[in-house]
Amino acid sequence: MIDLSGGCHCGAVRFKARIAGPPVAALDCNCSVCSMTGFLHIIVPHQDFLLEHGADQLTSYRFGTGAAEHLFCSVCGVKSYYQPRSHPDAWSVNAHCLDEPFDLAIERFDGRNWERSKRALDGGEWAG
Repeated sequence: MIDLSGGCHCGAVRFKARIAGPPVAALDCNCSVCSMTGFLHIIVPHQDFLLEHGADQLTSYRFGTGAAEHLFCSVCGVKSYYQPRSHPDAWSVNAHCLDEPFDLAIERFDGRNWERSKRALDGGEWAG
């Protein structure tokens, strides 16, 4: 297990998490939001994530089905983590927002064909 920490650009939002690895499993999604923001997903179960501070600085954005809650720092605009639609019992942490770089095992996720890709996740094609 690896202990990690990270947050947004300005430091208003800070978190700690515990994940399996290395290498750390990560998803590279091509959906409209992830491709525009360069978000690289590390899935962290809710119980292994601690928001140290910044809850009051987060701004929420939902689109499409509204199932995912995208959380942006209201000061600097960075999305360091959020609640993904694909993993309702986990947070998705942006690998680019970690304090320390880790060896990543990156898998592609076709977010433009979300339903088909989610079925592949559920079928065990990606073990994150």
